[in-house]
Amino acid sequence: MTRILRQPAVAGRFYPRDPAELTSMIDGFVDADAPRSPAVGVMVPHAGYIYSGHVAGATYSRIRLPLRSIILCPNHTGFGRPLSIMRSGSWQTPMGTLQIDTELCDELMAADPQLESDSEAHRFEHAIEVQLPFLQALQSDEAARFIPITIGLSGWNELKRLGQAIGETIQRIDPSILIIASSDMNHYESDAITRRKDAMAIEPLLELDARGLHDTVRHNDISMCGVGPATAMLHAAAILKASRAELVKYATSAEVSRDFARVVGYAGVIVT
Repeated sequence: MTRILRQPAVAGRFYPRDPAELTSMIDGFVDADAPRSPAVGVMVPHAGYIYSGHVAGATYSRIRLPLRSIILCPNHTGFGRPLSIMRSGSWQTPMGTLQIDTELCDELMAADPQLESDSEAHRFEHAIEVQLPFLQALQSDEAARFIPITIGLSGWNELKRLGQAIGETIQRIDPSILIIASSDMNHYESDAITRRKDAMAIEPLLELDARGLHDTVRHNDISMCGVGPATAMLHAAAILKASRAELVKYATSAEVSRDFARVVGYAGVIVT
């Protein structure tokens, strides 16, 4: 088996390249005193840390990270297969390397044949990469493993099938596995419109309504890039008997850029 070392694609752009600077930045986003509890899933943003790192940090601060996680993200680049899983190797960040959970990848691929082993979709994609320094900072155990999956499709049936495969595999293999949906919210409209549209999408999220989220985003022209990952995560969470979702923090890029005409929304949600 060829073991690929996936190099950082956005270090120095989305987050600092220098390990000490990166560690210091994450420490500033994370609340070390926050009570941490196990979670079924989370939704966290993936923009540059100066814009959305405080939302991601507040969310990760509230959960007890297990040794295994599945990270779902949208495919921003257009490269690779529609559902691309990188099933072996490791990813490097300025904070070190994080190993892929090959055993869990194989179980998931057996449960959902639409998942294809494909590293090309991951080569330049930022939406999983920016999550890893948070995991490394908060879960320093060398036994930690993760699964990277990019989602380049939006059909309800395919997303439901993926969510079912994830939920049933976690149920069978290890109920402590965390599902991370990497997603920003509405893009490039005014702050007022973005907040209104994001509130519409967050409502079904907090109701644990996967189909409601999928349909709300589609029918209301909400440019939430990670609706696929969030939909699959919610469907898996239903199989895992999740009963509650909480909005930890919401913000828009205007709070940093001061440009209220063209903003991106960010939400941190915990599902338990």
